[in-house]
Amino acid sequence: MQMETLPLLLTLAAALSAYFLWFKLLSQTLTGPKAWPFVGSLPVLFKNRNRVHDWIADNLRATAGATYQTCIIPFPFLARKQGFYTVTCHPKNLEHILRTRFDNYPKGPKWQTAFHDLLGQGIFNSDGDTWLMQRKTAALEFTTRTLRQAMARWVNRTIKNRLWCILDKAAKEKVHVDLQDLLLRLTFDNICGLTFGKDPETLSPHLPENPFAVAFDTATEATMHRFLYPGIVWRFQKLLCIGQEKRLKESLEIVETYMNDAILDRKESPSDDLLSRFMKKRDANGKPLSPTILQRIVLNFVLAGRDTSSVALSWFFWLVMNHPNVEARIVAEITAILNRSRGGDRRRWVEEPLDFDEADKMVYLKAALAETLRLYPSVPQDFKQAVADDVLPDGTVVPAGSTVTYSIYSAGRVECVWGKDCLEFRPERWLSIREDRFEPPKDGFKFVAFNAGPRTCLGKDLAYLQMKSVAAAVLLRYRLLPVPGHRVEQKMSLTLFMKNGLREKLYMLVYYILLTICILFGGWVCWIG
Repeated sequence: MQMETLPLLLTLAAALSAYFLWFKLLSQTLTGPKAWPFVGSLPVLFKNRNRVHDWIADNLRATAGATYQTCIIPFPFLARKQGFYTVTCHPKNLEHILRTRFDNYPKGPKWQTAFHDLLGQGIFNSDGDTWLMQRKTAALEFTTRTLRQAMARWVNRTIKNRLWCILDKAAKEKVHVDLQDLLLRLTFDNICGLTFGKDPETLSPHLPENPFAVAFDTATEATMHRFLYPGIVWRFQKLLCIGQEKRLKESLEIVETYMNDAILDRKESPSDDLLSRFMKKRDANGKPLSPTILQRIVLNFVLAGRDTSSVALSWFFWLVMNHPNVEARIVAEITAILNRSRGGDRRRWVEEPLDFDEADKMVYLKAALAETLRLYPSVPQDFKQAVADDVLPDGTVVPAGSTVTYSIYSAGRVECVWGKDCLEFRPERWLSIREDRFEPPKDGFKFVAFNAGPRTCLGKDLAYLQMKSVAAAVLLRYRLLPVPGHRVEQKMSLTLFMKNGLREKLYMLVYYILLTICILFGGWVCWIG
């Protein structure tokens, strides 16, 4: 018996020896976190699971000088080239991935399969001709003035009739609010109204649970679990209809029922919302788009339009609250613009939200929002899959079939790009020398919070206008203070939520004294609570 097993043991020993020799040689070529035989970098990733984005940024900074901030993170089954994740953040590499070799870096089947049940072949989950058709159609709609006007109506109505009412009540009763939750509700109501003309009214005084909103959140969270865990796990759960997959199925049924009702409503009474506009479009065969396709197109816009703006605003308010000099300059700019556009009717300054034409003129506020997105991008990282073997500008070899991750979070924290103060919140870096114009970097791949290249966000300008309007509406009426003991930390998800929300105490400002000081002293003010 021992003689029979000896060849097997010798073969196994030879295989292990060859593997460890190969691993030793491979380790000498890897940049990035420590890797172990068989399990790759999983142990250190698990150790840093609550600070993944900062962990990636640390690893990329450690490569500075040797490469363009690129590292290789190996996962189990190291002999397979698909087991390597190439992570990068340098503008030259980002330009290569997002524009120069755009066709070589699609979303890829792993991403598309995981998100298919929720997003179908919508614009954010498709590649090639399917993506291009939707992109061209959406681009035409996003350049129309009527869409901008519709967005302005929804935003201003939501601020005036809902957000201010809730915040005024909280300030008077001296109770704290979760500002992140309120902002999620606000942007959800706005994007639903703009997209398919139905107002879910989630931002109401009693903060009700809307079945569609709850189901949409559940479906989004369950879908994200698919991407974060091995495919065999969620496929097994889907087969047996258990766990997250059961929740996904049940929530999608509610979402689809709601969307079908919205489509029927729009067939009977077309409006100026996005759904009505897409219902007029025809596919490649000249036929109207099917209800299923319309559902997925609309849901893609709802997903993109809600989380990104609300998350950005949450981090903005947190940063501004901790930088009173920035807060003062923003209020000064708001009051100066309102003085020019609304004259001496100061009561109207704080009783009517900014319209989009007024928001357009706010240069410093836009700089503060861009600076927020540089440090805390709503989508901290994105993933591509290489179609063919490639080499990045810094010499990093990318095997076909491997995953390429570009860290948007790290891209805003690169010292050689943003300077030694790259970790500081300084809106002035976005202004011209005279500080009278907003000036983004000439290299568009230094700042990719709105993506870059052919997939640059179509709603970028509308997002800025919505965020400006909400930011001005809050900062001009309230003083924000953190709730003692409340911890602000990142939630590890595909969107950079605050894990524990943003709990704030609000104090109504003494409006007219504040505004008078702003005008008399050229905009530099002290807060009065």
